[in-house]
Amino acid sequence: METTTVLAPEGTQETQQKRRKLPRPRLPKSKKGKKWLKRGIIAAVVLAGAGWFALKPSGNGGAGLMGQYAPDAAQKRDLTVSVSGTGTVTPIDSYYLKPLVTGEVLEAPFEVGDRVEKGDVLYRLDAKDAEMSIAQAELSLRQAQKGYDDLASNLTVRAGGAGVVQKVLVQRGDLVSPGTPIAEVADTSTLTVTLPFHSDEAQQIFAGQSAQVTIAGTLETLPGTVESVSTADLVGTGGALVRQVKIRVGNPGALTAANSATAQVGEIACAGSASFEEALRQTVTAQASGEVTDVAVTAGSKVSSGSALVSLGGAAAQSSLEDLSIAVENARLSLQRAQDALENYTITAPISGTVIEKNVKAGDNVNNIESGSLAVIYDLSFLKLEMNISELDLSKLQEGQEVDIIADAIPGQVFKGKVDRVSINGTTTNGFTTYPATILLADYGELNPGMNVSADIIVERVKNALSIPAAAVQRGGTVLIPLEGCLSPDGSAVVDPAKSEERSVTLGGGDGEYVEITSGLSEGETVLVPAQAQDGMAAGGGSAVVS
Repeated sequence: METTTVLAPEGTQETQQKRRKLPRPRLPKSKKGKKWLKRGIIAAVVLAGAGWFALKPSGNGGAGLMGQYAPDAAQKRDLTVSVSGTGTVTPIDSYYLKPLVTGEVLEAPFEVGDRVEKGDVLYRLDAKDAEMSIAQAELSLRQAQKGYDDLASNLTVRAGGAGVVQKVLVQRGDLVSPGTPIAEVADTSTLTVTLPFHSDEAQQIFAGQSAQVTIAGTLETLPGTVESVSTADLVGTGGALVRQVKIRVGNPGALTAANSATAQVGEIACAGSASFEEALRQTVTAQASGEVTDVAVTAGSKVSSGSALVSLGGAAAQSSLEDLSIAVENARLSLQRAQDALENYTITAPISGTVIEKNVKAGDNVNNIESGSLAVIYDLSFLKLEMNISELDLSKLQEGQEVDIIADAIPGQVFKGKVDRVSINGTTTNGFTTYPATILLADYGELNPGMNVSADIIVERVKNALSIPAAAVQRGGTVLIPLEGCLSPDGSAVVDPAKSEERSVTLGGGDGEYVEITSGLSEGETVLVPAQAQDGMAAGGGSAVVS
């Protein structure tokens, strides 16, 4: 392509003459000034010469540009489109065992390198203190529960035995406190009389024998039964030794404690008389404070042992009951905490994996504050790589994509992985956002946790794609096609890049070094590639692998 230089007119002859008559500026006459002047003139000459050679039209048209391009042919290649990055491989899971309690290590039945399963016992610590705490917590719970149960039970006043209510001493609305009389209950259906018998004769009487009881005054006789015979001698009337015999009699209905009687057991008669005693005579009292909310009986009501007589309640009683309920719950929680603490004295494997460190052995003492990790477990079923992905490449990634991984520590080997997860929780630094991608390696060979690796996430593999160097594509999706006279006779060099034409092409995928051409070129056609790009490619430029 020829370059034409047009020189602007310098003005009329008169103007030129006036210019020639203008005085020239005088330069300083110092040695330093002369020195800089000389250097400036030399530099100006060199720059003018360089500019002339650069702009000088060549005799063959584009010879001045011939070294700026190199020919390359469109050919079919296997392209691999990938997203690259680096990182450090780690176990898929790891755990540092730390003690939650203080104590002596009694057992540590494992060693470094052992395979352990989740739940296996690794350490057992002395738990005497924890067991004592549990015992104390159990007692506290029992005590709190008893207090609650007693109050709940005492809010219902009950008869202590079977009988007939003689008097009700309170009414609804009354306020009572512990010891306040509530009702009188008596059992007069059965009476007993305790009579003296001469000691030598009493020794012949035994419990269960029949007796005849004679009521004083009416001389009525009633059948009775010997209930008990005393074994102790007493001094009776007149100084004779006697023993007490207790006889039970059924009340025909009219007998009371005011009546007295004598008795005869077989042929043996008693040595005196005594008054009848009721089987039960009880004044029932309140055992708790509260307001009488209900009276369940009246005078003359027959009751059995445990029958409800009066119910207590009111705000004060309910508040006391609620306080005791809270005390019970607190005691239960304290017991639960103590039991949970006991579990901490047995330390089990939290994950399945391989023991890579054992820092404490049987006999050592551990402290939950000062002690470091007891052991370290790695789950080596997979290795994991966390790699940061540019926001520009995020849309290309998805779970399950294959990953090629290499490590400088293990040259010559390529390890295979898969994308497990791509997080959308990005991190922005200086206006640029990256997203973490998790890659898993199942077959990792000699790779060890902590090794630094480089990874290529395979986004796409294009087989047998017609492609050219990516640098050959110009802005607007065009390429330079050589015409006749552009290339050297053997086609290996560009001699006149001016003898070329632009052609539009349709682009497919690319790998950063080569780009697929889907239309506009045929296999074998030559395109011009900037020589600098060719040099970069020759030097190994590009970020993806081309098969």
